[in-house]
Amino acid sequence: MSHVPHELAEEFPDAAEKIHELKLSDARFARLADAYHEVNREIHRIEAEIETTSDAYTEEQKKKRLALKDELAAFLTP
Repeated sequence: MSHVPHELAEEFPDAAEKIHELKLSDARFARLADAYHEVNREIHRIEAEIETTSDAYTEEQKKKRLALKDELAAFLTP
């Protein structure tokens, strides 16, 4: 179990500047990035045992984060 946040800039280190630009210029990307950030922070709090929840809910949130990451990656890959 990792206690390290999966921030977008860490997940896509070569695309940090593009992430920033897209957040400002593309409303859909910005919404997806915000949703990713929200889910990611929730997972981090669960893994750090700040919040408690069921294993099933945690797995559901991890799948949601992965789906959001895949959608965001489509914006970032040439």
